[in-house]
Amino acid sequence: MPKGEYLQYGGQAIIEGVMMRSPRFFSVACRAPNGQLVVTTEAIEKTWIGRQQWLKAPFLRGTLALLDGMALGIKAMRFASDIQLNPRFMTEEERAKAEAKAEGKPAKDQKRVNDIAIGATLIFSIVFGLLVFQAGPNVLAAWLGDKQKWPFWAINLTTEIVKIILFLGYIWAISFLPDIRRVFQFHGAEHKAINVIENGDELTIENCRKTTRLHPRCGTSFAIVVLIVSLVIFTFLPRPIIQPAVLQGIVRFLIEIPCLFVIAGISYEAIRLAGKFRTAAWVNVLFAPGLATQLLTTREPDEKQIEVAMEALNYCLRAEEGETIPEGIIVDGVPDKKEEAAA
Repeated sequence: MPKGEYLQYGGQAIIEGVMMRSPRFFSVACRAPNGQLVVTTEAIEKTWIGRQQWLKAPFLRGTLALLDGMALGIKAMRFASDIQLNPRFMTEEERAKAEAKAEGKPAKDQKRVNDIAIGATLIFSIVFGLLVFQAGPNVLAAWLGDKQKWPFWAINLTTEIVKIILFLGYIWAISFLPDIRRVFQFHGAEHKAINVIENGDELTIENCRKTTRLHPRCGTSFAIVVLIVSLVIFTFLPRPIIQPAVLQGIVRFLIEIPCLFVIAGISYEAIRLAGKFRTAAWVNVLFAPGLATQLLTTREPDEKQIEVAMEALNYCLRAEEGETIPEGIIVDGVPDKKEEAAA
């Protein structure tokens, strides 16, 4: 791995798998229902975001990280979902149930429905997040501030504190769901694999098991830093003088949306700095809130989950070193000819 480029290695947990991103490639590996390990690798430059060089400048990289994570995340989720629903990779019992449920519908129609479902879920998640974690706190604080005759900074501070409480409460609540808990295990596996290569150790299951499941450049840490930077900046940003208070909260919410891109840029640079000096004591102190929150968003993975994360990262590393990776999917280490024929 080229020196200094370790900062560009990251990942994301998905359904029964992990997406890993290197400077020039991304790989998605997932465990199929029948136990097979399926992986695919693609060059970043093939994506629209990967071609936007201007977004790679300092303080614009935060916006790139958001867009990049969303775009690659969608592709990774679609791939993992397709594998989970592909009759080829199901057990006999699951295949029989799937065929009965399909009732003769063409596979292409089923895939189209699945893609629509993923897109609808993403749109709902974005709208839900903006309304609950951004608009809701603004409206609530504006209403309380109007009743109590608070100064603008007190209303702003209350807004930001409510945002943090809602975010942490939401993560804590969903962590009890079995499916989410399993995704959090893959999240832990992703961190362990990256920690191993950044420590300069051989990427093995044993080394992954021994290392921490926490990482300073995690998306969770990024979200916490965004919330903290927002608290510092938004607290002292004057509010519009509008009545009624609810309308004031809505207008304030709309003003904050474009500001989030600036805050994301600042936060991303802070996260990169933390990753560069990850062994320094001050990093552990300043970024303790983000690392502590990862205790909620990650869980200790089992060996099979670690194997999935290692597979995704291995293919990224191999591609970065110049090895030609076969297009399409690779099943248990072997290029899949059946999928090519079907295509």
